[in-house]
Amino acid sequence: MPESLGVAVIGAGMAGRAHAAAYRTAPTVYDSTLPPIRLVSIGDVNAEFGSLAARRFGYQRNDTSWQAIAAADDIDVVSVVVANHLHREIVEGLLAAGKHVLCEKPLSDSLDDAIAMADAARSASGVARIGFTYRRSPGIAYIRDLVRSGVLGRVLHFSGRYWTDYAADARIPISWRFKGAPGSGALADVGSHLAYIAEFIGGDIREVSGGRFATVISERPKPLGAVIGHEHGAVSDELDTVENDDYAAFSFDFADGGAGAIEVSRVAAGHANSLLLEVFCENGSATFDFRNPTEIGLMLNEGPIAQRGFRRVLLGPEHPYIRGGLAMDATTVGFGQNEGFVYQARAFLEEVAGLPAESSLPRCATFDEGVHNMRLLGAVAESASRRGAAVDVATGVLA
Repeated sequence: MPESLGVAVIGAGMAGRAHAAAYRTAPTVYDSTLPPIRLVSIGDVNAEFGSLAARRFGYQRNDTSWQAIAAADDIDVVSVVVANHLHREIVEGLLAAGKHVLCEKPLSDSLDDAIAMADAARSASGVARIGFTYRRSPGIAYIRDLVRSGVLGRVLHFSGRYWTDYAADARIPISWRFKGAPGSGALADVGSHLAYIAEFIGGDIREVSGGRFATVISERPKPLGAVIGHEHGAVSDELDTVENDDYAAFSFDFADGGAGAIEVSRVAAGHANSLLLEVFCENGSATFDFRNPTEIGLMLNEGPIAQRGFRRVLLGPEHPYIRGGLAMDATTVGFGQNEGFVYQARAFLEEVAGLPAESSLPRCATFDEGVHNMRLLGAVAESASRRGAAVDVATGVLA
């Protein structure tokens, strides 16, 4: 185990701040088995944003280039939380410098770049992982346990929707989120989450069909300043073209015979962050709504038919992640998305520190899993381009 680990986060936006805060909290959850964690740098090309984030979360300094972080001897672990098209250059540079890298999802904005990043990770000396944060939600992890243990059994039907409204206002300024090929919009932003959740619970997806994209706000004003996350800001009267999808939907088949459907949106007014899923299985069903993350709905095919129905299961210390993962870990205390970033950071630090897998949190996803996630999204884009035709995920060609 190293004497200590120096941490940096590249990107001072919304998700970058979540990573920065998570590394600060990660050593305080569960047993004190990690080496000392040094919060070293927040990297951002905007020096003001980087400096503000560094002071807010207790990092020693801010840097304005990823190259400075790659060259720094006091940094061992780096989260990369910037625009998707920037991931490859930064990640490959950090790995070449011997850093351990946790990259935000999706792995890149193109499959070719993602494959190259996975190739670089296999030959790197450092650990390279991708952040599939919703795997850390206690409710989602518990539903997976119920499926895998046989309590619920094989998934027959998965239904998921992720509705957001950060782009519902046509006066939201244009940013990198609105640029790129079909499928790089709502599908890549929030659909990527539901895609890996579906496979986390139900197993590999073999085929997609019914791909459908819609861009319902075709132009947006240019910002007068920097755009951070989903925040509003002053805009000019000059408009720029939205290139990718505001809405996406598709159906799919699991490899073991189950089926499902996913629908995502960034223009669903009134739904700031609504991730909902229902899983229908051989022995019952389960539901999860991230607006109420401390509970799931559970129905088991037990007892007289007249008495069956969904019951509310409150999540507590007997469920994944909660015992020791919260300062107050009693049932109904409350937790949400921020804790998922903490558990993710903790798992990554445990692996980097060399702690054995059997006594650690579940490992973060590999870059190869990130490539698979992008293949799935690419198959959806191919399906949409062919008016909903069925596409094989592994090959990306018509099924």
